[in-house]
Amino acid sequence: MSTLIRNMTMAFVIAFSSLAQAQEVAQHLQDVSVTIKSGSAEGSGVLITRELQKSSTDSEKIKVNFVVTCAHVVDNLRSTREIINGEGQRQTIIEYRDAQIVKELVENGRKVGELKMDAKVILFSDAEDGEDIAILMVRKQGFVDTNTEFELSDKPIAIGTGLFHVGSLLGQSGANSMTAGIMSQVGRVLSLGTGDGVVFDQTTVTAFPGSSGGGIFRTDGKYVGMLVRGAGETFNLIVPIRRMRQWASHRHVEWILDPSVAAPSLDALKQIKPENGADEADDKEQSEKSKAFPYLIRRTKPAQEIPVTPTREREAAKALNEAL
Repeated sequence: MSTLIRNMTMAFVIAFSSLAQAQEVAQHLQDVSVTIKSGSAEGSGVLITRELQKSSTDSEKIKVNFVVTCAHVVDNLRSTREIINGEGQRQTIIEYRDAQIVKELVENGRKVGELKMDAKVILFSDAEDGEDIAILMVRKQGFVDTNTEFELSDKPIAIGTGLFHVGSLLGQSGANSMTAGIMSQVGRVLSLGTGDGVVFDQTTVTAFPGSSGGGIFRTDGKYVGMLVRGAGETFNLIVPIRRMRQWASHRHVEWILDPSVAAPSLDALKQIKPENGADEADDKEQSEKSKAFPYLIRRTKPAQEIPVTPTREREAAKALNEAL
């Protein structure tokens, strides 16, 4: 009898511990996830916090927040203009307007407000000919202390692994929606760019327009990819973390994903060009295979709301498509 009681007690403790851990992970994913507004588009992203020196000559450190999202969420903020430089040559200047980062506040089971901050596009890799990654820097220093933890292994996530997605499904009206699924396949290749294709992984987490840029996480809370495309509510493609790490290495910004890597000073960061020249393209036509997996970004029109009811998600998605 004593053995039975001991075993039952252990089972209860394990179950309670697992529940507490799951709730802790869920809250953490809520804390690091934000909505991104970029003109007429709404998408998702995750927050990271890094301590940066002000300059190479000033050792004082300040907390700076960044947002990891996908490039197609903010590409409508991009503009170009031509100038004549000091040598009398034409030069194309690429500029970005600020995006807005929105963090909803919930207390006692009710939304009580939101925080909105401007954010500067500091890194951009084109969706069709690059990696579809953008890094934003929140202009207000020390906006939050929360930090996304990235998986730093280059091994693909095993098929069948349980996953979470937190994103702004249908835009701000669905901010920080949490859904679950599994890794359903790895290594999907789309005929994008000028090389031998681009690799994506496939998941079954529920996603809608507005999910673009949102994180895909293991059940322990580690970030394993970014949701970018879909062909159905539970058929979507992600930029896997192994691709993101390759891009970060190529741009010499490993510190974004790995906090153990020293970050540049704030002054040095301001000198980094958002785009990297040859591997970035401008307004190229999408391939047919690309069109089969559209971006999951919500486009809005002024003074327009898309009706959403708990039992009519498909009708809401149809209304959204008609509004595009």
